[in-house]
Amino acid sequence: MTLQDLGTDAPASWGEPRSRTVTWYDPAIGAGEGLAMAGLDYLQAMIDGILPPPPISGLIDMALVAAEAGRVEFTCEPDESAYNPIGSVHGGLVCTLLDSVAGCALHSTLSQGRGYTSVEIKINYLKPVRSTSGQLTAVGTVVKAGSRVAFTEGVVTDASGAVVATATSTLLVFDLPT
Repeated sequence: MTLQDLGTDAPASWGEPRSRTVTWYDPAIGAGEGLAMAGLDYLQAMIDGILPPPPISGLIDMALVAAEAGRVEFTCEPDESAYNPIGSVHGGLVCTLLDSVAGCALHSTLSQGRGYTSVEIKINYLKPVRSTSGQLTAVGTVVKAGSRVAFTEGVVTDASGAVVATATSTLLVFDLPT
């Protein structure tokens, strides 16, 4: 809710309001198609523009740009709309990016009819991210893909190549309902 929604004008000292438009497609379409595909094929279909990306991609301006068995790469363009009260990009954006690459790295190894969910993720924040950090690149890799539990890692770098955060993740692997 904004001040305008409440019928209140913002103080002039706040400057001009800024906005961002988020667009997405019906998430059920991609998820439904994905049930009939191996994980790597599903991810490649999103990269190729055959299937829509998940809505979270538009919300934080991230994109899946590469996928191979056991490894994925995302990019993200952080802007000040994700700032926290101390003037940097909220760690939740970076955590979401890391959770995404950790999960999709595993997804790239799964056969049709198999799914996963995050059980645990541990993030190490190493450097603040700001809108001036440029494009973030996140790489997720599989450490061990078990039949019930999997372990993955993720690393996020900024446009200069500096590591801004790392993660380790534990994921539960299961059969999807048919």
